[in-house]
Amino acid sequence: MLHNPKARITARLTIALYLATLVTLVVTTFYPVQTEGVSVTLMLSIKLIPLLAFAIPVFRGNNRGYIWLSFVVIFYFTRHVVSAWLSEGDIAPLILTVLTFLLFTVAMVHLKVNRPQPASET
Repeated sequence: MLHNPKARITARLTIALYLATLVTLVVTTFYPVQTEGVSVTLMLSIKLIPLLAFAIPVFRGNNRGYIWLSFVVIFYFTRHVVSAWLSEGDIAPLILTVLTFLLFTVAMVHLKVNRPQPASET
């Protein structure tokens, strides 16, 4: 539920970053080189299922779903920061680091902006 016009903007930004993160995770499964001897289905499942669990709350603008999404995104962020460090600046981990950072930040801003108004006392 969106409580004000600013929340619509932050919700749309969160959805865009969420989708960009999912697409980038899929692309990095096959680029630059697909890992030999590993099931692609298994790799995609491990990468995507934790994020796909939050698809409905993200698209509905559910505040509690955004909070839990943020917890999960922190793990993705940490993994990609380490990967970017170990690969000495490879482009894919850097892009995913930036996307997950932005997704977390915009989701938190959305939670701040989308607070329900307190009931007025009469």
